[in-house]
Amino acid sequence: MKKRLTLDEYVDGIVKADIRTLSQAITLIESKSPADIELSISLLDHLMPRIGKSIRVGVTGAPGVGKSTFITQFGKLVNSKKLKLAVLAVDPSSSMSRGSIMGDKTRMADLLQLPNVFVRPSPAGNNLGGVARKTREVMLLCEAAGFEYLIIETVGTGQSEIAVKNMVDFLLLLLPPLGGDELQGFKKGIVEISDGIAITKSDGKNVQAAKAAAEEYRSALSILSSNNKEQVGVKTCSALENIGLDSIFKSINEFIRSQKKNGHFFTNRDGQLINWMHEELKHQLTNSFYSDKSKKILIADFEKQVEKKVISPHGAVRKLLN
Repeated sequence: MKKRLTLDEYVDGIVKADIRTLSQAITLIESKSPADIELSISLLDHLMPRIGKSIRVGVTGAPGVGKSTFITQFGKLVNSKKLKLAVLAVDPSSSMSRGSIMGDKTRMADLLQLPNVFVRPSPAGNNLGGVARKTREVMLLCEAAGFEYLIIETVGTGQSEIAVKNMVDFLLLLLPPLGGDELQGFKKGIVEISDGIAITKSDGKNVQAAKAAAEEYRSALSILSSNNKEQVGVKTCSALENIGLDSIFKSINEFIRSQKKNGHFFTNRDGQLINWMHEELKHQLTNSFYSDKSKKILIADFEKQVEKKVISPHGAVRKLLN
């Protein structure tokens, strides 16, 4: 039977950037055992003073746009800059395999061969937003372990952009080299929360199509971006041919420098922590309410009353809460 680590052993191992301890800590964080939950909360409390020193980049986009390939090549570029890199890849499956790369993440295996690179997949499960429920906690563990550059990949399920935006410093939206009629589906909301757009697969026969798509998106952005945020940059790239990645890396760094200079970077980080607290509060309250046996009986009773139109849904909720 594997020896259970103490709080001090977890803290000491993570501070020393021991990957085995970090992996065990992530497993602890993802556990639903009451004892593990209590220990994980204590662990995070102890590590909070050590967080906040990394650059957090979210990468999102629809399935098939090439996220895994992009992250693999972009990760190699980050590694070449002598930065410690952690990639948190969300797998759409619900199974875990000892932290190994799953599904299409096998293409990220190359990253694991590089020094100072850590890749951890987590199942999205039933969590909305294309990010795993414990992504924030895992991200903070990696920061406490000294990783300087974090890449958070999402499944790309519609709500992904909003969910991951509340965790990162820079949100990069990957789009395929399409234009014309496809722009009809261009959503203003995605523009407003993305910090950069990259048209992928800009190689071979797609080069001209990618350039044309980039111009169309730039035109659309100039019309839609009516707020005071920095203009969203649109670039083309090819992960397969390693084209345009360095330009994207530089634009991210320039954005971060600008955000730190005007103070928005730190305000954003503080806001994300507060947002996390409120999300956790809602989660805990919901779980507490629905797991109460007496509440379950009341809920079932009110469901019948609502079905029979004896009471409105609003009235039922008010009585349940009272």
